[in-house]
Amino acid sequence: MICTSIQHKTYEEISALLPELEMAEIRLDRCKLSDEQTSELFGQTDIPLIATCRAQELGGDWAEAERRLTLAVESGARFADLEIEAPSEISRRFRKLCRDCGTELIRSYHDFSGTPDEKGLQMALARCFRYGADIAKIVTFCNSREDVDRLYGLYSLILEGVDSLQGKLLAFGMGEAGRESRIGCLRRGAPFTYAALSSDEAAAPGQWPVGEMKKAVYGDARFFSRTALRMPASKSFAQRAILAAALAEGTSTLYDYSPCDDSESAIRLIRAMGAEVVREGGTLTIKGTGARNGLGLESVFVGESGLLARLCVPVLSAINGKPFRVDGEGTILRRPMNEAAAIMAAFGVLLTNAEGEESPDKRSTHVPLNVRGSLIPGSADVNGKGGSQLISGLLMALPLCRQDSSLHVSDPRSIPYMYITLDVLRHFGISTRSEMEGDASLLEAEDWSGCSGIDFKIKGGQRYKSAEFSIESDWSAAAGFLVAGAVFGSVELDGMDMKSIQADLAIVDVLVEAGALVSQLEDGTVCVRRAPLEGFCFDLNHAPDLFPVVSVLAAFCAGESRIAGLGRLAGKESDRAGAILEMLDSMGVEAAADGDELVVQGESWTSRLLCGRLLKGGSYSSRHDHRMAMALSVASLGADSPVLIDDCDCVAKSFPEFFSVFGGDHCISQAPTPTVSA
Repeated sequence: MICTSIQHKTYEEISALLPELEMAEIRLDRCKLSDEQTSELFGQTDIPLIATCRAQELGGDWAEAERRLTLAVESGARFADLEIEAPSEISRRFRKLCRDCGTELIRSYHDFSGTPDEKGLQMALARCFRYGADIAKIVTFCNSREDVDRLYGLYSLILEGVDSLQGKLLAFGMGEAGRESRIGCLRRGAPFTYAALSSDEAAAPGQWPVGEMKKAVYGDARFFSRTALRMPASKSFAQRAILAAALAEGTSTLYDYSPCDDSESAIRLIRAMGAEVVREGGTLTIKGTGARNGLGLESVFVGESGLLARLCVPVLSAINGKPFRVDGEGTILRRPMNEAAAIMAAFGVLLTNAEGEESPDKRSTHVPLNVRGSLIPGSADVNGKGGSQLISGLLMALPLCRQDSSLHVSDPRSIPYMYITLDVLRHFGISTRSEMEGDASLLEAEDWSGCSGIDFKIKGGQRYKSAEFSIESDWSAAAGFLVAGAVFGSVELDGMDMKSIQADLAIVDVLVEAGALVSQLEDGTVCVRRAPLEGFCFDLNHAPDLFPVVSVLAAFCAGESRIAGLGRLAGKESDRAGAILEMLDSMGVEAAADGDELVVQGESWTSRLLCGRLLKGGSYSSRHDHRMAMALSVASLGADSPVLIDDCDCVAKSFPEFFSVFGGDHCISQAPTPTVSA
């Protein structure tokens, strides 16, 4: 990225300049700003800002330099630059402040007289990290190419206590000889570089004007910029609410509905159950059946929805009154339901492959399947390692039984989806108690990795009541747009609930961990903008649908990223773990599985542009998986040629309008037969 140095400007002038810049350094020692104006700039600006204040410019007054920097950090500065010469007491105090406020600390070394020898440069670099640097900045005056090469040599060092210098070192030269290094540093992994507003306003000799540097760095590259977008309804909420409304007595109204294949399959299912459904625009009116017993259905069709299959099996086992068959289509025919068969057996229900329908691996239970037996209430211990969908179905079905039940879920995964179910049930008058087991401190912080088990207490003999229910916008659908904005420009999404219990709200945490700039406007609009991105570690065991697009994000983050939860991907629309690894490999991204973690060696978009290491375009297969198709679309924004996807119709499963909303022509649907599989 290009950071423009701003000096000798008033508050009004700075405010007018910032919207045109992608990143800026505010020279607090050279701009005449009141404390109030400083707070407003760093607290309200929606691009990454660096707070810089050189004590030398203030007559050596370190106390005043610290005061101005502290004000900026406390107001929300993304970065703060403190010279390595700062007194030790100020250094310790300011380092703690930056950590407490979430500000990245730049420790900077300058030599305006020349470039030290190799040993001198290495010592300066080591001091920066020893004194708390998140980013080390080494800037010297260069008189020759040899001086520049010594600076470049720092990027290949291996320092004790520093995992990687990728994205953590900014070393370049001043003067005419060092001019090229201000772009060369980006090729070697610097998180950003500095430019001037104009040639007359250079903060140091050799600094490029920002307009000239943009042409040199980005050339014809296209940025991703979208505003006022609204995401479709969450199908996780919609399917549960549609089924609950069918079980209710009376007429329910569901607002903000948007159709997709999985949700439409749920509507077809409840119509088969006897519910009446009317849709007017985004409003569904559903006259329920009152969960009457003895429906007598011989078969039901769940489309391609694994969730719907796992919801209807326990629910219909409780009220249908006779054996029935579950049919589906597409990828669900290849997705094993072994965990559902094992859990349902504990409640007296037998799942077997339908007669004449041999499972793909001749051992697993798959749709189409036969369901025999009536749901028996009681107590059961189940393993949650296989996911949350069948457990959600039990939570919907057991309240309909006459006796109380208890359900202990060990090693739970996709925990937020269970609580989506409880939230929907609450709206429809169903009461269920739950208690989590595990690390109390992690649970209090809503870190689901601290949960070792969940106990559900379900009172029998309950009745669903009609309700009015607004369906949330889908964070799963939003994820691709947010990642595109974080890597390639900016995006603004309307109507997103930042307090949602949807699992895929985790995409916000992932982006913050990676370094993206995430904010929310007063009207609720969620904004994400480009910022220097670095490798991250994140556990997606509870949000596995994010894996494809987060892996693309990692490809554009400087350094190594580790994403946990690979084991959760085997039973999705495709073998997503294999699909993701093959996609990244085919696109030229170094990635590997390390146990349950995906490890990706990433590089910033800027570095890829300058080094000719953009992702490889060409023909790819979505494997008929909507999440893979969306991830490929995001990846296409950083590819060297169009990305051709063989099956784009698969996005209809969750977001039929995805390609028209996402826009752009770099990702082309309905490609010829692919030559490269991903």
